[in-house]
Amino acid sequence: MKILLASNSPRRKELLKALGFDFEVVSVDCDEVYPENLPVEKIAEYLSDLKSDAYQNLQSGEVLITADTIVALENEVLGKPKNVAEAKEMLRKLSGKTHEVYTGITIRNSQKSISQTDVTHVETDDLTDQEIDFYIENYKPFDKAGAYGVQEWFGMAKIKRITGSYYTVMGLPTHLVYGILKDFE
Repeated sequence: MKILLASNSPRRKELLKALGFDFEVVSVDCDEVYPENLPVEKIAEYLSDLKSDAYQNLQSGEVLITADTIVALENEVLGKPKNVAEAKEMLRKLSGKTHEVYTGITIRNSQKSISQTDVTHVETDDLTDQEIDFYIENYKPFDKAGAYGVQEWFGMAKIKRITGSYYTVMGLPTHLVYGILKDFE
C-alpha cells in the first residue's frame, strides 16, 4: 500500500511520519468553500472530502489522506488570518474562552472512502495585547486556523485545558488515521 498525503502542513507530515507510515506528499488544488448553512461540526469533514474528490490521480494500490481543521468559537468559524489585524482579532476573541477545534479526515483508495471528524475543546487563558503582539510577531500564525499553533508558545503558555486529542488541535487526529489505515492494509 502506497500512502499519499495531500497536505502542505508540516505538522501533518510530522505526525503521519511519527505514526510510522511511509508516504509521499501530493498536491490538491481546490477552492475550500462550503455551504453557508452547513453546521459548524460538519465543515472540516466536508472540506476534507472536497480535497479528496479533487485528487484525480489515485492509482490502484494507493491510499490518499486529506484533512482539514477549523476552529470554532460560539458557532463562528475562525479560519486562517489574512493579516496581523485579523490574527489579533481572532486571538482577542479566543482570550479567556473555550472553543472547539474540528479536524476532518478522508482516507480513500480505489474501492472505498472513509471520512470522520474529531472534535477537541480548548480552554484559553486571558491574553493581554502585549502577549498577542508577542505571539504574532514571533510565530507568524497566518497558516493556522484560529491564528494559533497548539505546539508553539501559545499552547505552552496560554492553553489552560484540552478536552480531547491534542493531535486533533495540531491538525491530524492520529488515533483516527491510524485505525483507519490499519483497516486499509
